[in-house]
Amino acid sequence: MSAEPFTLADLKQILLDAAGAAEGVDFDGDVLDTEFEALGYDSLALLETSCRIERAYGIALDDDVLTKAVTPRALIGVVAELLTAPRIA
Repeated sequence: MSAEPFTLADLKQILLDAAGAAEGVDFDGDVLDTEFEALGYDSLALLETSCRIERAYGIALDDDVLTKAVTPRALIGVVAELLTAPRIA
């Protein structure tokens, strides 16, 4: 169980490291409920992002997470839930 929460700032940094930022996207604005596609991130960018999240936080994201979590708020929620879930040794 992680003591550190997964935040929008964490997700932004991972997205930027994994795929950069699309021209004209204001990542400092209110993007929590904006779909990743509208933010300029395609499925390949999100796949790389999910791999980086898994490595950085020691969690496993289900294959369907990226098709269901289409906004930053949704993805942050999934990651936060996994980080706070009890782990079986």
